[in-house]
Amino acid sequence: MNICCIGAGYVGGPTMAMIALKCPDITVTVVDMNAKRIAAWNTGQLPIFEPGLDEVVNQARGRNLFFSTDVAGQIKKADIIFVAVNTPTKSYGVGAGRAADLRFIESVARTIAEHAESDKIIVEKSTIPVKTADAIQAIVASNSKGLKFQVLSNPEFLAEGTAVKDLTNPDRVLIGGERTPEGDRAVATLVSIYARWVARDRIITTNLWSSELSKLVANAFLAQRISSINSISALCEATGADVDEVANAIGQDSRIGPKFLKSSVGFGGSCFQKDILNLTYLCESFGLPEVAAYWTSVVGINDWQKQRFANRIVKELFNTVADKKIAVLGFAFKKDTNDTRESAAINICRSLLAEQAKVCVYDPKVPAHEITADTLGQGGANSRLTVAADAYAACAGAHAIAIVTEWDEFKTLDYAKIFAAMPKPAFIYDGRNILDLAALRKIGFRTAGIGKP
Repeated sequence: MNICCIGAGYVGGPTMAMIALKCPDITVTVVDMNAKRIAAWNTGQLPIFEPGLDEVVNQARGRNLFFSTDVAGQIKKADIIFVAVNTPTKSYGVGAGRAADLRFIESVARTIAEHAESDKIIVEKSTIPVKTADAIQAIVASNSKGLKFQVLSNPEFLAEGTAVKDLTNPDRVLIGGERTPEGDRAVATLVSIYARWVARDRIITTNLWSSELSKLVANAFLAQRISSINSISALCEATGADVDEVANAIGQDSRIGPKFLKSSVGFGGSCFQKDILNLTYLCESFGLPEVAAYWTSVVGINDWQKQRFANRIVKELFNTVADKKIAVLGFAFKKDTNDTRESAAINICRSLLAEQAKVCVYDPKVPAHEITADTLGQGGANSRLTVAADAYAACAGAHAIAIVTEWDEFKTLDYAKIFAAMPKPAFIYDGRNILDLAALRKIGFRTAGIGKP
C-alpha cells in the first residue's frame, strides 16, 4: 500500500511519521510545495518542534517514510491520499473573520483530479466545516477518466506539545464515511491501518457529517471550559478567592472533571479560536443566531482575558509603562511547541508597545525573526521591541516580568539573581500560575497571578 499526505505541517508530518513507524510495510510519502519545509523534514533540524518527534522520524525516514515536493507523482502512486493543508479563517468576502478559507482544500482536490490515474481513497485530515466532503467529491468526480473516489473524514485530535503521545495512545480515532458499500469498504481500509496499534474499541466510525462536525465541537467544548474558568479568575481576584483552589474543588465533581480548568492568560494555537469562529458562522448560516452568539462569547472572554492581563501590568506599574522595560517570558502559545499561532503573547506585546513600553521577549524555541514578524507584521519595525537570547538577559533591568508561556525552565530560574538586576519595586505577573508567588514575595517582588488573591 502507498499513502501520500499532502501538507507537511503540524498535522501531516507527525501523523504520517507515526503511521510509517507502526506500519513498516506501508510506504508513506509526505508532499508539499514548500521546498524549504520539505528540505527541513529531510534533515536533523525538523521544521516543527514536538517532543519525541525526532526519534519517530529518524526510525522511519528512508525506510518507508519519505518527504518530497513531487506532488503529482505521489498522487499517481498513492492508494490513499491524506489532505492536511491549512484551512485558515477567511480574511475577505462573505464570512470574513469567521468562515474557513477552503481555497487550499479546493486546490488539492483539483490537483488530485488532474493527476490521479487510478481509484483513490481521499482522507480529510484538515479541520474543515461540515459538508466539505461534498465539495471535494464534486471536484474529483468531475475528472473525465471514469475513476472512483471515496472521501473519508479523519479529523486530528492532537495537542501540540504532546502530539507523539497522542498519536501513540489516542483517546479515540474518528473515521467518517458514506454509508454505502463502497464507503464502508473505504472506512474499513483506514480502520485496518490504525488498528495496527490502536485498540479497536477506540476507533469510532460515523457518517461523514458527524465526523466533520465532531472536530469543531470538541475544540469548542474545550475552549469553552478555558473561557469559563478564566471568567471566574476575574471574580476570584475581586473576592480574594484562589482560582486554582476553586478549579480543584469543582474538578473533583465527576460530572465536571479536572481537565481544561487551568486558568491562564488565554488560549491560543491554530485550532480553538478558528474552529469556534467557523462554528458560529455555520450556526448563523443555518439560521441559528442564538447558538452562534453563545459560542461567540467564548472567544470574547478569551480576548478580554488577554487584554485584562496587559491592563493589569499597566495598573501595577502605577498606570504607566511608557519607557519602562517589560520582560515577556514565552512567546509560543504553550510549552513544548514552537507554534505561535493566536498566541496570547502577540496581543500582550502589541498592547504594551501601544502603551510605549520597551518590550523584551524570550522564548526557548521561537526564533527572533518570527517573534518580530508576529508582533509587528512582516517587514514591521519598532525599536521598542527586542528579543533576548535567554531569560536572564530579558529580565535584566526590567520593571516587570510577564510569564506568558508555561515553559518548565521558567520555574527553575534564579529569581533572587533576577530581582537584584531589576529596578525597584519589581513586579512579576504569572499568567500561567506556575510560580511560587509566596516565595517570590519573600525575595522582594510584588506579585500577581491569574485569579490569585
